[in-house]
Amino acid sequence: MQVALEQAAKAAELGEVPVGAVAVLDGRIFGQGYNRKESDQDPTAHAEMIALKETAVAVQNWRLLGVTLYCTLEPCPMCAGAMIQARLPRLVYGAKDVRFGAHGSIVNVLDETRFNHRVSVTSGVLEAEAAELLQQFFQMLRTGKR
Repeated sequence: MQVALEQAAKAAELGEVPVGAVAVLDGRIFGQGYNRKESDQDPTAHAEMIALKETAVAVQNWRLLGVTLYCTLEPCPMCAGAMIQARLPRLVYGAKDVRFGAHGSIVNVLDETRFNHRVSVTSGVLEAEAAELLQQFFQMLRTGKR
């Protein structure tokens, strides 16, 4: 999770919402990413999507069996859907996302029993650190000190 926080800090340096993600398989990082929506002008350039894509390329399989994704923020519905599609077995995240969260904050995509795959979720890991990065970022936006 510490590496995911480092990724989130990179996003903040670029003026992006500070969210980071790291995909781990057998104790090794196979993919990592940070939000790049503004930089890439791509609405799908979320940290999780980037980490999942990098991992799929690295393992040469869209099925990410055995992979754990560490993310600083609760996933949105798009990212949660991608995790289900990738057959991701496990997600670990830090802070809740009360505006877009798809693991109980707004909707509960990852626990939906009608999908053919469910992701095991651990939340609240380094939650304070992840939330602090986000709070600092949005405070800077409000005060105009980018």
